[in-house]
Amino acid sequence: MKNGNCIFCEIISKNKRNFIYENDNFAAFLDVNPKVKGHTLIVTKKHFVNTFDMPESLGSELLDAIKNVAEKFLKEKDVGGFNILQNNFPVAGQIVMHSHFHLLPRRKNDGFNL
Repeated sequence: MKNGNCIFCEIISKNKRNFIYENDNFAAFLDVNPKVKGHTLIVTKKHFVNTFDMPESLGSELLDAIKNVAEKFLKEKDVGGFNILQNNFPVAGQIVMHSHFHLLPRRKNDGFNL
């Protein structure tokens, strides 16, 4: 299901970017405004506004996507860990109203603080 004005729906439908990872229900690609090197978005292929809209049945596939993306970055010698962030509703910082998760590969002294 595509939402007419949703940038993530456009990216998914037109495959505008090279995906870092893809499975049946999720795609992962680099953030255009990265907080750290490798900042990746893991996005639902179907339009869900936030976590509350996502069916529970996608949980294991989401976790698989997160693990696969994280493992790719952890193979880089300078990556020592990662953060997974997700914002729900504008007051919590959600800017794009399409469910997505941020994976931030962390390097020592990368300058990013939560």
